[in-house]
Amino acid sequence: MREKIIQKATTLFLKLGFKSVTMDDIANEMAISKKTIYTHFKNKTALVKECTFCVMQSITTGIDEICSLNQNPIEELFEIKKFVMGKIEDDNSSPQYQLQKYYPQISEDLKEGHFEKMMECTRTNLRRGIEQGLYRSNLDIEFIARLYYLGIHGTKNQNLFPIERFSTKFITEEYLEYHLRGIVTPEGFITLKKFIKANQTNE
Repeated sequence: MREKIIQKATTLFLKLGFKSVTMDDIANEMAISKKTIYTHFKNKTALVKECTFCVMQSITTGIDEICSLNQNPIEELFEIKKFVMGKIEDDNSSPQYQLQKYYPQISEDLKEGHFEKMMECTRTNLRRGIEQGLYRSNLDIEFIARLYYLGIHGTKNQNLFPIERFSTKFITEEYLEYHLRGIVTPEGFITLKKFIKANQTNE
């Protein structure tokens, strides 16, 4: 039952927002009593924490699988982008924004775990790109990795990028292209153009 509650609550939270969904909503959706939910989770905050970390674990596992394929580093970043986009909903309720606002500690804990994982993946991607002649050899890997992380999180700030003006899809695609254009070699740019063209064709 615990896993079923997490599954249903996660679906509702991502679709409608962490603040918007109540324990009553979850109980009604599952046709169970609210008391049953409280048997497994002492309060809504505990449930939100469990759900968000399950989502993070799912995304991390998926990214690990993509990285294990040892694809062209540019292709790898496009595949990760596609995978992550499939996991989040471009919704006006903005679950992530609500998480930051109403559950700041959970949001910070999540961000800390994400930083470690993303830095590890980005460093590896940069090293491989340099070795293959796709990224500039004079890049400072630590600096670029941190800059990339900062941009990923900065573009999620709705005060800077209001969702009614900048969709999640637009931001994700534009930022990835911006990042890659700044680090590729002339050879890497040829590869990058192929992926940009392929993305445009799919839209």
